[in-house]
Amino acid sequence: MPPRKPAIVASPVTGAELLDRPLEQSGLSAAAQLRRVGRRLGWSTVRDLLFHLPRRYDDLRELHRLGELHDLEDGEVVSARLEVRDVRVEPTFRRRVQRTIADLADETGSAQAVWFGRRYIERRLHPGQRVVLSGRVRHRGWSVTFDNPEFQLDDGTALLHAGRIVPVYRLTAGLTAARLRTAIREVLDRLAGEQPEYLAPDLREAEGLPAIADAIEAAHYPATFEQRDAALRRLAFDELLALQLGMVARRRERTRSSAPPLAIDELADRAIRAALVAGLGARAGREIELTVDQSSAIDDVRRDLAAGVPMLRLLQGDVGSGKTAVAAYAMAGVAGIGWQAALLAPTDLLARQHSVTIGDLLAPLGVPVTLLTGSLSGPGTQAAREAIATGQAAVVIGTHALLEERVGFARLGLVVVDEQHRFGVAQRAALESKGHGGVPHVLLMTATPIPRTLGQVLYADLEVSDLRTPPSGRVPVRTGIRGRDEMAGTWAKVREEAAAGHRTFVVVPLVEEGDDETGAASAQAESERLATLLAPLRVGVVHGQLRAADRDREMGRFREGELDVLVGTTVIEVGVDVPEATMMIIEDADRFGLAQLHQLRGRVGRGTDASFCVLVSDSDDAVARARLEAVRTTRDGFVLAEKDLELRREGDVLGLTQSGLPSLRVASLARREDQALAVAARRHAEAMLESDGSFGPAVPRALIAELERGWLRRLREAEPAGAA
Repeated sequence: MPPRKPAIVASPVTGAELLDRPLEQSGLSAAAQLRRVGRRLGWSTVRDLLFHLPRRYDDLRELHRLGELHDLEDGEVVSARLEVRDVRVEPTFRRRVQRTIADLADETGSAQAVWFGRRYIERRLHPGQRVVLSGRVRHRGWSVTFDNPEFQLDDGTALLHAGRIVPVYRLTAGLTAARLRTAIREVLDRLAGEQPEYLAPDLREAEGLPAIADAIEAAHYPATFEQRDAALRRLAFDELLALQLGMVARRRERTRSSAPPLAIDELADRAIRAALVAGLGARAGREIELTVDQSSAIDDVRRDLAAGVPMLRLLQGDVGSGKTAVAAYAMAGVAGIGWQAALLAPTDLLARQHSVTIGDLLAPLGVPVTLLTGSLSGPGTQAAREAIATGQAAVVIGTHALLEERVGFARLGLVVVDEQHRFGVAQRAALESKGHGGVPHVLLMTATPIPRTLGQVLYADLEVSDLRTPPSGRVPVRTGIRGRDEMAGTWAKVREEAAAGHRTFVVVPLVEEGDDETGAASAQAESERLATLLAPLRVGVVHGQLRAADRDREMGRFREGELDVLVGTTVIEVGVDVPEATMMIIEDADRFGLAQLHQLRGRVGRGTDASFCVLVSDSDDAVARARLEAVRTTRDGFVLAEKDLELRREGDVLGLTQSGLPSLRVASLARREDQALAVAARRHAEAMLESDGSFGPAVPRALIAELERGWLRRLREAEPAGAA
């Protein structure tokens, strides 16, 4: 038998040194259990455990007498100080599931507590003990029962699970709420308030922030909700400061890099603008002028390209606001002075679509467009690579195939990234690394407008151009809200549009039935239902579980008119441009974010025919109905973004998941107070950093250490918002 490995013995470390200890070497009483479950919750050190913050708090401070419980609502959570009279285990109707019952009493009455499948309670509770207990009250006739309550022995120790403001944490299999609370209390007691303070005293005073030790204590075990709010405000500020420090540093580092100055002279500027106007008009079948916002964005891009520092500019605007025309200007300008430009698109279909659109716009200028995607044939791929490598390909449009090591550019000066949130920093860097004579200029595009306040946070490392004005002649999309039982007229309208040669999108929240328990519509089932309901119309289906090639093929059939109706999930919101599509039906619309609803609606009304969007929902939730009404009455994506901030109580703000913003544990940019904190954090970050992005001499070493290895590390190292 091989010798047994010696057990790891934790040294009796206390104080700040404890934070960096691996859980298995922490000496905590439940170290082995915490190490096992910690992997699923992302823990490895004691610091990770300590910053596993509550997701909510239950106010269980008021201790009731049993005689008072008959007057309370069924299901209300209450606390009481009680004596245990008896404990027993009984079988239930379900096989192998037993329930533990405790008979409880005080001087005003009696009650029972019932736990299902928790046999360990029989070992912890014994007749004669006094406990503080909290749980939901159920009335059964004249008797009162607590369902699965939390409890703690009333032995004079600090109350953790009942009789106070109780923290409620995210848990995982093998970890109980009581065990986690006890472990965190043990860490706090071992630290004894010795967490290193990493913010300067004058900064904390200026922003009214408590010490970090006090904040951590009150974040887990507040005596009052005022203490909790102050603690969470401090932690939220720290998160936003770390985020801003990373973004501001990256911006300043970039401005110190060199880039080829690509000046577009006046003659070329006028020629390119004229070509764009002519090309856009030819595609639309009517005279079109560049919008004020497009002209302004082109001026911004032209100025950035001429500078000797790398451009990093974001074009943000609604679907159809004219971002592609601005990108085409930049690419034509760069090509005209002997450099190469590359546009990176997330899908084969979108790359091909850009190839056609931009090719048409640049054809009068004599600028060829080369396409490189994974679906090209072997000879086609080789020919494209050779043209790119020799510089014959002045404008290149492609997918991830552009990132391959085998693809080399002769003189890459500009990188354009469409649907920028679909690409990570590493992918963008792989394309930028192919530059020549310095870092290439970068132009990012997004169809997800961000409110101005959030833009100060999300785009701190970018210059931003907003395209708010829709192109002239753009058909407004009439939007309505319908219940499921009010759809007969809508389906009749779908038939009428198909007879006129038009097409319809139907968007649903799920891929397959059973993906959740709400009964929401699924792509697979709805396509089968509509194929019967709308026969003989031709119905197709797309969703994220299809192979990319199959998905693109189905979307291509819809674009070419081989399908009348396309049922799908939100994969429809990206890429497919079908001027003949005049109807967008979004089922269970309350399940989608405002950004998704607005972008989906932007998929229709791209031609000259009247277009319609139908939001289908039976929800009676007031906020959900208000959000749908906002979409119905508002066509401006920027206005909708601000409206979303007003309506949201928590959760993701319009497009926030598409911004590349890393996960914030405490700060919520849906809250006005946290938006103000973000602005303050930006101001402090600007003051802390030197012109090259390094820390100034007045920045505390403890803050630098916290950003390098502490709980804030993930935020300072996070991908830039504009690049993820």
